Amino acid sequence: MIHFFLKLLSCPIAVLAGITAISIFSLIAALGSEVFLGLEPCILCIYQRFPYLAVMIFGIAGLALKNRPPLPRVMIGLSGLSILINCGIAFYHTGDEQKWWASTVEGCSVQSFGNEPQSILENILSAPTANCAEIPWQDPIIGLSMANYNVLLCFGLFVICAISFVRLGNTHKV
Repeated sequence: MIHFFLKLLSCPIAVLAGITAISIFSLIAALGSEVFLGLEPCILCIYQRFPYLAVMIFGIAGLALKNRPPLPRVMIGLSGLSILINCGIAFYHTGDEQKWWASTVEGCSVQSFGNEPQSILENILSAPTANCAEIPWQDPIIGLSMANYNVLLCFGLFVICAISFVRLGNTHKV
């Protein structure tokens, strides 16, 4: 079984397609939680979306340039760094939620815009109204927040990218 996963991690197309798909799914889940569950994102929630966008761009670029051997590996490396940054932001957000520290991020608690109707685009572009230290949703079974899950997901994706980057470096000399 381990041999199968290591072989899969040696295939840049599989790795790039997988991390791109997971990034797309993560963004859809975040937006879906706003639309369908009515959860209001804080500024740290918004910041955690940007590395996923970067991974999508790197993934698509890597897949488009799959016939140029060093470039898919570079895109996997850049994706891994983006995911590691996201892991750091999510860990900071987790610490803020758990009151391990007070957030120093400006905009972690901003005033609400009131009950005026806004279009979806205006909601996305407007400043978030949630407080970063409040947990808007917790898993009812084990009690993890979305930021907690994002730490775990990003750390796992980073490990995948790192192993793939190293394995591709051993098989495709750059």
